[in-house]
Amino acid sequence: MNTKKSGNPRKSGGVVFSTNPDYRYQYESVQEDVTLPPQKQDLRVMLDKKLKGGKKATLVTGFVGSAADLADLAKQLKNLCAAGGNAVEGNILVQGDFKQKILDFLLKKGYKAKAAGG
Repeated sequence: MNTKKSGNPRKSGGVVFSTNPDYRYQYESVQEDVTLPPQKQDLRVMLDKKLKGGKKATLVTGFVGSAADLADLAKQLKNLCAAGGNAVEGNILVQGDFKQKILDFLLKKGYKAKAAGG
């Protein structure tokens, strides 16, 4: 018994079966985002109280690049602040009020960063 699947119809544009013996499923290729160099990034650093149920957290928004590079920058910021946090969809959240410390670090690394939100 062969358990190998011939293709996922949801990913193949709805084609479930074809009578054409030469037909091949066309899958969309997933392209990784190209990470902009630090001097071309336009980052905003702000203090946020809404995301963590009223607790203070520092939010860095505007990162353009791959998920791996975002995770790497988030790890550096979390290590710098000795705090937890996460990185999702171009945003980095670091638990605690480290707005100035993170801003200084980003500027030192050559990122184009600004303080935002009062």
